[in-house]
Amino acid sequence: MPGNLDQWQIWMGVPHSSVKGLPKGTYTATNLNQHGDPSLAMGLNNDVKNVFQVDHSKAQPELKISGEIYGGLTTLASYQNYHLTMQIKWGDKKWAPRLNAKRDSGVLFHCYGEHGAFWRVWKACQELQVQESDFGDYIPLAGPTATIKTNTLEGHYLYQPEGKHNRLVKGYSHAYLEPDAPHGEWNQVDLYALNDKAVFVINGQVVMAIENSLDKKGQPLTSGQLQIQSEGAEVYYRAIKIRALDKMPSSFTRYLSE
Repeated sequence: MPGNLDQWQIWMGVPHSSVKGLPKGTYTATNLNQHGDPSLAMGLNNDVKNVFQVDHSKAQPELKISGEIYGGLTTLASYQNYHLTMQIKWGDKKWAPRLNAKRDSGVLFHCYGEHGAFWRVWKACQELQVQESDFGDYIPLAGPTATIKTNTLEGHYLYQPEGKHNRLVKGYSHAYLEPDAPHGEWNQVDLYALNDKAVFVINGQVVMAIENSLDKKGQPLTSGQLQIQSEGAEVYYRAIKIRALDKMPSSFTRYLSE
């Protein structure tokens, strides 16, 4: 975890109208869950509320995300074929428009294109969902798709290792398991990405596998930047590490096609 975030860039979206202390003339809105002109967002490296900060007072540095304004912390580099690891825990604060919703964040991968493609905040990408009781759900943002093995539950896709292959083009698929740690405790998150496949592991358990990752134009989507979301909740990340990956662990065989 770089101490000064010099290998990352920050894009801040449109603040909720309840946010105080913004520069005069800052555009705000009450409905943040909509697409529109990204130029209305606060934009690149304009984190005037210090939504993204690194806390060096702990035994190991922690990335503190206040969640007050929707935003994304994005790597300058792009990555392909890797094992990404990190630990994540929730804080207590929540902000409008998600005061009464589950605490939410996300690890976005294979990010490409311009900032603000989704809700004027995040890039087009694949998402490993980070949300209370929904760690490891899969969500494609702004055009990408992937094939997942699913059954349906109450009209929603539910990842099942023995399920039928379906291509998810919007919405989301629930994770196979939801092995979240109790509130305030650290969750271990592992993302294995190899070619057009990715496997999500939460607290040591495989919860999701996606295959045949494609971008909006139907071309293979196998690499890109990484992005960490600020989305209305206080959340902490630490021990963020990435290493090269040349093959998936043999234990993942049941989750992936040949």
